[in-house]
Amino acid sequence: MAEDLGNYSLEELRGILKEFKLSPQEYFFNPMQSGLINDTFLVLAGDHPEFILQRINQNVFENVEGLMTNLDRALKKLKGSSYTRIKLIPATSGKMYASLPSGYWRIMTYIPNSLTYNTSEDPKIAFEAGRIIGEFHVLLASENNNQYSDTIYKFHDLEFRKMQFLAALARATKATKDTAEKGILLAHQMLEQLQYLPENLPLRICHNDTKLNNILFSKTTNKALCLIDLDTIMKGHLHYDIGDAVRTLVNTAPEDEQDHSKINFNPALFEAFIEGLCSSGTFLSDDELSAIPEGVILMPFLHGIRALTDFLNNNLYYKVSYDTQNLDRALSLFNFAEKAIAQKAHMQNVVSKYAQQVK
Repeated sequence: MAEDLGNYSLEELRGILKEFKLSPQEYFFNPMQSGLINDTFLVLAGDHPEFILQRINQNVFENVEGLMTNLDRALKKLKGSSYTRIKLIPATSGKMYASLPSGYWRIMTYIPNSLTYNTSEDPKIAFEAGRIIGEFHVLLASENNNQYSDTIYKFHDLEFRKMQFLAALARATKATKDTAEKGILLAHQMLEQLQYLPENLPLRICHNDTKLNNILFSKTTNKALCLIDLDTIMKGHLHYDIGDAVRTLVNTAPEDEQDHSKINFNPALFEAFIEGLCSSGTFLSDDELSAIPEGVILMPFLHGIRALTDFLNNNLYYKVSYDTQNLDRALSLFNFAEKAIAQKAHMQNVVSKYAQQVK
């Protein structure tokens, strides 16, 4: 059992649970391997899953207090007839997390009969992804932006990511730059042609990491239930969430796909997503609607330049299974951004078609 739980023993994990306001009983744990940042365990009472236990990675999220305040505030709003609520379990200290020698821990309720998708070619899944992201923003529309902390500094700031890229390029060895020559050239070319989004876009409380596998779906109906992986809830612009979702919805190729002929932009899935997004009601401004195609182009490029920067920095941030994986990620993401540029007119037409639903 100890080996199955990685760096933790059964007794240690049960001891952590005692720091929270849970009914005393015998709990068991299954490690969940899908997350790359936090240590995550499914908590079971007998064979029945009850909770999600997580150790927050303080190397990534330095402001744990701010992160948990954001999360607690947002989760109190994220509930409704078409949005399944996730609850935090309070610690015995009165806070929503426990500070222990082993780190910062939290417990959330588990949503039964749910699943996630890494990719899908089903327009119904794309529609539901759009609908639940729209619901998320409708539910948080009245939140005070000033009451939310930034959990990651300038997470989606293009100018900041450009500066990081140029600094990494200046430090990189000639051999590394030679290997990444194509990626470096593409990064420079796209930085020149990317449009900076209008400054008058409203600030919202965004999820900021809306890839498809951060959406829970019902196993029985395939209806979207809610968004998960909520550590990046903070101020942002709506196109961050739309662009990131589209990036993982309309292209079924892996993020590090080396055969770029397999990378595609499925127009039907994009339309289904936008239809779902707009079905959530009136919440999009005219400026936000106009910015959707630019956001779909921007987000894969941002992920790509971050991966290229990490390759130039000798893979310090992202986990890699081979030396050039970050370079492959960058090239793949740049290729998808180029294919999104080619679909810009289609995206504009689709947005115009469904814009009447949110007027």
